This record gives sequence, structure tokens and C-alpha cells, in this order.
Amino acid sequence: MIEVLSITFPLFAAIGLGYGTVAFGLFSSDDMKVLGRYVLNIALPALLFNAVAGRDLGEVLHPGYLLVFLSAGLATMLIGYLVVTLSGTGPARRAVAVMGMVVPNSAFVGYPALLLTLPDIAGQVLVLNFLVENVILIPVGLILLDLSRPRPGRTVLGVLGGIAKDFLSRPFVIGLLLGLFVSVTGLPYPEPLERFLSILAGSASALALVVIGGTLYGLPMRGDRALAGGIAVGKLVLHPLMAAAAVAVFSMTGIAVLPEEFRQAAILSAAIPMFSIYIILAQPYGHDGIASIALLTAVASSFVTLSVVLWLL
Repeated sequence: MIEVLSITFPLFAAIGLGYGTVAFGLFSSDDMKVLGRYVLNIALPALLFNAVAGRDLGEVLHPGYLLVFLSAGLATMLIGYLVVTLSGTGPARRAVAVMGMVVPNSAFVGYPALLLTLPDIAGQVLVLNFLVENVILIPVGLILLDLSRPRPGRTVLGVLGGIAKDFLSRPFVIGLLLGLFVSVTGLPYPEPLERFLSILAGSASALALVVIGGTLYGLPMRGDRALAGGIAVGKLVLHPLMAAAAVAVFSMTGIAVLPEEFRQAAILSAAIPMFSIYIILAQPYGHDGIASIALLTAVASSFVTLSVVLWLL
């Protein structure tokens, strides 16, 4: 248990530090937004570029892991959608619930957790998780949100086009694509550049956790608490269970037999609380209160659930 706490305590101590700095006025909520933009627009692109550029593409892309992580996400989406629908929840709240259950905060919480548990593959797993989340899981969630409020002339292809445009303009996506280009073409990758990017990448982990904590302070807490609690349960319990099931099924059938560290990474990644922009995506639909309660509940509860997952792994 001491080994588990040696992983979870630093994570949540950094989150608590971020919360405290805003609560006691050392930093403001606006400061946290600035720091968050630094992580997303500078540190994370450097991290993703470094994780890919210096390696052969075949070493980075792991089809078996992608299949397991994607299957776990889609299964969670389907079960969550059915359960929430049967409860009589409306389409917009249902879409918000499904997205919250399935997209982990791989950048701000998942990567630091992987860095402490599986440092040798942390960068690679972050790349793989980002591909699944940003290419499939988040777009599906955004489509469900958009379809919950039909607009004349708006089509699924139009929604996908907007999502693709937004996706390709993100700095961390540009960093990842540049890294893939260097990896495929074999362009020289000078050591000074690698060290410079490593310095930037090294700042991502701790700062991301502090930003998460600071962001949690002062969230709107009005909304359907029962639904928010269900979203948190779906994210922290159902999603990792689906990941464990996918690992077991694909292993037994021989479809995707993962090395032990990648099995652990898939389950651990699924057990991470939902991504931080979840609240922003829910806001235009009037459900940022539900998203805020779900996020705060998930982050607070994940100290226990992550500890259990790590102990079982």
C-alpha cells in the first residue's frame, strides 16, 4: 500500500496545492487559465514531438493498444448511453453524460500518473491515448451534443468538418504531426533541439496537476447531482472495467495480446478523471453545472479509485 501511496500522494498533493493557491489568493482563476494554455500550447506539443520524432514509427504506433483503448471507450459510451436513456434523461444531458464517462484527462492527470508508474512508455501511451480520444471519442461526443439541438441545414458531415478544422489547428496536434513527419522521413534530429524540447516537456507534468487543482476552485455547483454522480461512477468505475474486459477478451482470443506494461497502461488511463475542457463543452448547452459537479466529484474520488486500480495492477 505504501507503493501505491507513493504514486497517488504526489499526484493529489500537486492538485491540492493548485486548489490552495487559488483558494488563498496566491493565484487567481485567470492565472490558472494562462498556465493551462502554457501546458496545452507549449509544454504538451514539445512532449508529443519528442515522444515521436526520435523513434521509429513502428515503435510508437501500437495497434493492439489502440484497439483495446478504443474498444473500452466505445463500450463505455454504449453502456452509458443506454443507462442514461433508460433513466429518461434528455438528449443534451445524455450527450454531456456520455462524453464525461469516456474521455480521460490524459494530458493533465494521465501523463503524470503514467510517468510515476510506467515511465518508459509514458510518452508513447500519451500519444496513443491522444489519437483515440481526439480522432474518435471526442468527435463522437461532440456530434451527440450537436444533434441534441438540431439546426436547419446542419449535417453530420458539417459537424465533422468543423471538428477536423479545430483539431488540426491545435498546437499539440501540430507538435504530434511534426513529430510523426520527422519519424517517417528520418530527418536529422539534432541533440540541442531534443534537449530544448525536453526542458519544455519536463515542465508539463507538475504544472498540469497544479492547474487542475486551481481550476476546480469556484466551479459552478448547481445541477443534477444524481446524474453528475453517475457520470463520475461511469468514468472512474465503468471505463476501467471496460478496459480490463477488453484486455482480457482480446488476449484470450489472440486478437491483441499486449505486453504487461501496456495492459496496465490501458486500464490506468481509463481510470483517470474526465478531461478539463469538459465543462467548457457542456456550457453552451446549459449543463456546465452538471459537468462541474461531475468533474469535482471524479477528481476527489479518484484518489481512492486510482489507489485501488494501482493496488490491483
